[in-house]
Amino acid sequence: MYLDPIINSLLDTDFYKLTMNQTIFHKHTDLCGEYIFKCRNKDVKFTYFQFCEILAQVNHLCTLTFTKEELDYLRSIRFIKKDFVEFLRLWHPIRDYVTIDYINGELTIHVKGPLFSCMQFEIYLLEIVNEVYFRLHPTYEYEYLENSAKEKLEENLNKFKDHTYDFKFAEFGCRRRLSRDWEDYVVKTLAENIPNNMVGTSNVYLAKKYKLTPIGTYAHEYVQMYQGIDSIPLAYTNKFALQDWYDEYKGDLGTALTDTLSTDLFLLDFDRANANNYSGVRHDSGDPYAWGEKIIKQYKKYGIDPMTKTLLFSDSLNFDKAQRLYNYFRGRTKVSFGIGTYVSNNTAATPLNIVIKLQYV
Repeated sequence: MYLDPIINSLLDTDFYKLTMNQTIFHKHTDLCGEYIFKCRNKDVKFTYFQFCEILAQVNHLCTLTFTKEELDYLRSIRFIKKDFVEFLRLWHPIRDYVTIDYINGELTIHVKGPLFSCMQFEIYLLEIVNEVYFRLHPTYEYEYLENSAKEKLEENLNKFKDHTYDFKFAEFGCRRRLSRDWEDYVVKTLAENIPNNMVGTSNVYLAKKYKLTPIGTYAHEYVQMYQGIDSIPLAYTNKFALQDWYDEYKGDLGTALTDTLSTDLFLLDFDRANANNYSGVRHDSGDPYAWGEKIIKQYKKYGIDPMTKTLLFSDSLNFDKAQRLYNYFRGRTKVSFGIGTYVSNNTAATPLNIVIKLQYV
């Protein structure tokens, strides 16, 4: 391993991986699945040296376990249940579930196994791939990228301080961050300088380190897994996903993701009970303005005041886009944002658009 270990704690992941995992642990431990890596950037090639480093970093990842201090932290979160924490005491990433290959600059990654276990690899693998790519890039100097990121961070901070920006947001950047150290610096800097605007982070390790609120509910994969359950008709995928989630958390973590199977289909199951039980909804694809109008209309149809609910936007946001959305919807509903790449990897270089998606259940 050429670089220092990139992952040193199993808490260094998105919070929703743990909250989804708890639901799966309690309700669907029999499910198995396969995740596949994809780099959406055109013409991005990995070097063989980067490939070897990624392999070494994944080998290191699979030696880690949760520490007592980390488990105690998870126990302190009201809706994380004792039996799930005890499961995490025993769990660790299993190397045999991951296959990584390299052909002519193309990186392929498959993760296959029990869903409650292999789903945890996603964020760790994306963190590793992204940092290796930029630390060991044959053209970019990492120090140059970090300096450019500092300049852009300072520009954004100044816009909050002079009230050009006045919205609230959570940092959602760990999966595509420039590096572990840089995300740490960003979260610490934001928390110290604009605590009234930065409401938390999706990174559980950094939430613990800086005493911030860990932010996250569920992702597309949570709804997608219900498509693979034979006893559930495809048309009822959202219905069962919403029911299981509410049964698990009883109103905590009450932000529903709307677009896995299209927002129109979601709204067929987002009835009066769900609209009342869930505190809000999250946007992650499509026209955000049309989506917001559609959601507000749904609340009004059931006689629910939209000002009692939150619209959370998280689709490829930067700060300027977030401010425009905030200006448009403020006073009509609560509005919040999850901003990822443009917080944790906003540099002079084009960021990687990499994903690991659930393909088969």
